[in-house]
Amino acid sequence: MDMTNYLPTLSIETSDNICGACVYFDDTKYFTSKVILKHSHSEKLFEVINLVMKQAELDFSEIKSIAVSAGPGSFTGLRIGMAAAKGMAQSLSIPIITVPTFEALALQISNYLPENSSFIISNKVGKDDLYFAKFQINSNNFIFQTELKIIQKADFPKLSNNQLIFGNVNENKSQENLLSKTISAPDPEFVAKWAAINGDGKLIFDFDYLEPNYLKEFLVKEKKL
Repeated sequence: MDMTNYLPTLSIETSDNICGACVYFDDTKYFTSKVILKHSHSEKLFEVINLVMKQAELDFSEIKSIAVSAGPGSFTGLRIGMAAAKGMAQSLSIPIITVPTFEALALQISNYLPENSSFIISNKVGKDDLYFAKFQINSNNFIFQTELKIIQKADFPKLSNNQLIFGNVNENKSQENLLSKTISAPDPEFVAKWAAINGDGKLIFDFDYLEPNYLKEFLVKEKKL
């Protein structure tokens, strides 16, 4: 399937602290906007979507697909992004491409590091757990060295020794650690770019039961009386 038939794509990123959108035609033409503000997704998402649509001088009827960052990440943020994607795709009768958040971020990082560089992306899950994946750059893209998984925070030092680290795992620590970079979510254009590269065969037309990839089961704790 030729992905050019599904461009321009509207991409959405709400997995963490970025609330962003992008209208993507190709690598040489795209329009992107983002807000970095905690707990702003429900308030700001359609503002940034309307802004990029205005910048691109497009009507919503001209969008051919929607790419949405599907997790793992913030439970609330992912649900807001997915709900927006489903609502627009339903009204426009266009497909959704669910984009693995860590892979979109790895794609972004791979644009700025030398060939064969390896790096880790690790974000907080809760008090004691972390999302963890290790990547290596290969021909301006990336390959997994360690598949995305949840690890205990106590195991992180031995798994990440002397590696370049991206994510919010160290966001409250001293910036003296030059191997640690606090970038925990992809920019929306890289959500779109991942979809353009990998979307063939991943177009979803029936998304009534489409859910984000939380990786960890969301549990509601009962309050003891």
